[in-house]
Amino acid sequence: METTLSTRADFYTFENGEKPPLQFAQSEYDARLNGLRKIMADKGLEAVVLTSMHCVSYYTGFTYCSFGRPYACVVTHDRAFTISAGIDGGQPARQSATDNVIYSDWKRDNFWRAVKNCVGNAGAIGMEGDHLTMVQQNKMTDFLEPLKTEDIAPASMQQRMIKSNAELDLIREGARVADVGGFAIRDAIRVGAREIDIAMAGRDAMELEIAKSFPDSELRDTWVWFQSGVNTDGAHNPVTSRKLVKGDILSLNTFPMISGYYTALERTLFIGEPNKESLRVWEANVEAHELGISLIKEGATCSGITHEINALFERHNLLQYRSFGYGHSFGVLSHYYGREAGLELREDIDTELTSHMVVSMEPMVTLPDSDPARGGYREHDILILQDGNVENITKFPYGPEHNIIGA
Repeated sequence: METTLSTRADFYTFENGEKPPLQFAQSEYDARLNGLRKIMADKGLEAVVLTSMHCVSYYTGFTYCSFGRPYACVVTHDRAFTISAGIDGGQPARQSATDNVIYSDWKRDNFWRAVKNCVGNAGAIGMEGDHLTMVQQNKMTDFLEPLKTEDIAPASMQQRMIKSNAELDLIREGARVADVGGFAIRDAIRVGAREIDIAMAGRDAMELEIAKSFPDSELRDTWVWFQSGVNTDGAHNPVTSRKLVKGDILSLNTFPMISGYYTALERTLFIGEPNKESLRVWEANVEAHELGISLIKEGATCSGITHEINALFERHNLLQYRSFGYGHSFGVLSHYYGREAGLELREDIDTELTSHMVVSMEPMVTLPDSDPARGGYREHDILILQDGNVENITKFPYGPEHNIIGA
């Protein structure tokens, strides 16, 4: 392998400048890699090739920007590497808690040549079956020639669902920053303001707070969805230039991103007094939210929590308007990468909640535009389970008592 920057090598190393402090101590990344190696040993694997943004970030600290190029983390029983594209220069090496290898653009599939160099002659290889495309799986087979492959994505997800104390501390900080964005948004709400202007106020406040609190972190990917009127009907609807009018239902959603870690604040608000039916639906959703919070504890199951909230909505004749599951895990994820699907509050997931899990409670109902209570109603808190205790780390208030603006 070349050891310096080269314009013609298939792959090379390029350690350029001093490494900034990573988000976590080296011992944290070592523990994660050792956990992965335990999975490898249990499954009889000699090497693992991880290609998703969330897995690469989780095990190495490097959150890549794909832009159509492949990236990876290669782990053997004694070494670990990030595999990055030449376009990124020395940044991946500076942000990796592992070794780094760069592949060049001079020859097609140099990515897989770099991976092969790190994997060596390993015959049993793990990969992420839910991330590799058929094209890339075929290339992996052609270049690595494994005798055995196994999907380790589910086992890795199980590992990531249990947070370390360091992760819990970062998630607490993320929730605090989300609240900062929420209060900035609340202050910007007024009749005639556009969704985009209000969203920018929240995003700017969060990015400034992250820069202040985490001066060594990369500032990237923090965003806001602020929705009004009919645009509240979907939880992930993009921001528009719509202007707020009196009587609008509003949905405040802040998402600070710190070193790949996602947190969120989501609240229903009204600009001016809601009508009687809107208030009834809002209060019912708040009741579901509070019930859900009370049900989150060690030993509870995702499906069990879901069934109890379903029963409440059924009593209010609102279950048919439920939009999605009632909550999910947190960690290395974003709106365009990552998910810990085994810890979602849905009817078809029976995972038992345990210590060091983090889960949201976020009931939502959406009523059609033809209904007097039209719009989407959603509240969202983040809860940490730790050593028999449950900590709600979301502090922004919810409900009609606090979130009717200009009444």
